Amino acid sequence: MPGTASPSRRALLRQLIRYGSVSAISTTISLIILGVLVGLASFPAIWANVIATSIATVPSFELNRRWVWAQDGQRSLLRQAVPYFLLSFAGLVISTFAVHLASGATSASTRLVHTAAVEMANVGAYGALWVIQFMLCDRILFRSPPGQGVTADPAVSERDTSSDHSSSRV
Repeated sequence: MPGTASPSRRALLRQLIRYGSVSAISTTISLIILGVLVGLASFPAIWANVIATSIATVPSFELNRRWVWAQDGQRSLLRQAVPYFLLSFAGLVISTFAVHLASGATSASTRLVHTAAVEMANVGAYGALWVIQFMLCDRILFRSPPGQGVTADPAVSERDTSSDHSSSRV
């Protein structure tokens, strides 16, 4: 039927919405911490960004693993956690550079303008990496090993059984 999304497309859309929700939650956590550290505690922007990202990465990993990719079993430190944190910290390097540039460009401004510029640089840097991270999580980090069976989330199971992971979906 024309105009009707296939089950695999609906499942992918559901997964992208969940992934976006987790991103919004972790970004909110990170921005609150970044804003408090830069705006109220006068931390240097780079160190505040490192601290904010480090803290926000923990709930991001668990929410993505459990809710977006429906993996409720034992987490694999080497196959999932370490690469996820390395990926997050690669984003941290890029966002720290952006935060540093924004901080230097607005250092003579009011504290509000300075804080807003630092936070916008942070969001912009992570926004650029969002799609890449989704693809790596979906195809490598949280991909169910062959023969493991269906996942706990029917949306993810539905997509996994109706399309091949190696095909391009995004």
